[in-house]
Amino acid sequence: MAPQDKNTPPPLPEPLRVAVADSHTHLDMQQTTVEEALAKAASVGVTTVVQVGCDLAGSRWAADTAAAYDSVHATVALHPNEAPRIVLGDPEGWSRQGAREAGGDGALDAALAEIDKLAALPQVRGVGETGLDYFRTGPEGMAAQERSFRAHIEIAKRHGKALVIHDREAHEDVLRILREEGAPERTVFHCYSGDAEMARICAAAGYYMSFAGNVTFKNAQPLRDALAVAPPELVLVETDAPFLTPAPYRGRANAPYLIPVTLRAMAEVKGMTEDALATAVAVNTARAFGL
Repeated sequence: MAPQDKNTPPPLPEPLRVAVADSHTHLDMQQTTVEEALAKAASVGVTTVVQVGCDLAGSRWAADTAAAYDSVHATVALHPNEAPRIVLGDPEGWSRQGAREAGGDGALDAALAEIDKLAALPQVRGVGETGLDYFRTGPEGMAAQERSFRAHIEIAKRHGKALVIHDREAHEDVLRILREEGAPERTVFHCYSGDAEMARICAAAGYYMSFAGNVTFKNAQPLRDALAVAPPELVLVETDAPFLTPAPYRGRANAPYLIPVTLRAMAEVKGMTEDALATAVAVNTARAFGL
């Protein structure tokens, strides 16, 4: 793809005949207004989005946006990479907040208390994305990540909300902590990244598996193998926009209106018709998030 194409939004896909939800998106990170993003998505049959919080500011924004738009539902959390930044500081200013001093465990407790308050709001349908990320956070940050993850599980259970999990290169520890704490009734693995064996474990536990645009990538055969064995009643679809844009648009910004591209690729992997998978996904998302 020529470099100049990177800034060109992908074209509108053929609309879905059965409306679905984007189960995980970041409208606050997309180069468009909320109104434009929702209108474009609705025009191709993506009539609902779950706006996901990753830090305090983003979680407040998610809750406010969900209160303002009927088709938006919120989740609130401290991302696994956010917890160590709060505790240990972020001198490089990698996150959107810029450079930060170390706040210690007290700062993490204060942030979790605010997530707890937001989680009580009716337009907040889930607690997440939380979990573990061993890709970006080294051993020094693992204790803060784990403490934060366990706290989020407790918050989700107490408020009766879905738990939305970010699991990057940490499968065994994520599954172990869910067993130790006792998973909430509705648990969603966002941007599912495990193999077929893990999909069987998740299915046995009743965990939802949400697949993103990376399921279309050439090197993603293990993901397609996992999707193939995931029960249709536990499968969701998401963009994680602006990230993980499906092929053939990889490298350009993702957005909720591209859900049909991923869903069609998923239907092919599962040997289902587009309408049958869309119907299942719509029911599953409503059940997972209590919509």
